[in-house]
Amino acid sequence: MQYVTPIGVGILYALVMSLIREPHRRRFNAIMVAGAGAAYLSGGGLGGWELAFTAVATYVAYRGLESWTFVGIGWLLHTAWDIVHYLKGHPILTFDHNSSLSCAICDPVIALWCFRGGPSPRELLRGNLSRPAVSDK
Repeated sequence: MQYVTPIGVGILYALVMSLIREPHRRRFNAIMVAGAGAAYLSGGGLGGWELAFTAVATYVAYRGLESWTFVGIGWLLHTAWDIVHYLKGHPILTFDHNSSLSCAICDPVIALWCFRGGPSPRELLRGNLSRPAVSDK
């Protein structure tokens, strides 16, 4: 369950977020990426690197305001940061040693949804699986 639950959380995240209409959906998700990018700041487990990562994540999130691709990149960057924290023993939730690993499993699920253009379930059910991702401006 340790590996299955985070996948379910990623799918649930995408389903709930798909209730928001475009273009607000993309912009809201860009804000979520910015928040995820700052999630490790309070723990400071990697010192000044936490600030550097947050700066990069903030830039990517800003670009994500107008681009699903950048939102997806932001989630993959957070995945990489989760893995670093897991390996270094500085989890996102200090009381749960595997929380960063769970986050590293969940985030790519969200990123895949973003790279598809953040489609709603209705768009998926209509058979629009072959359509390219929403064009970025």
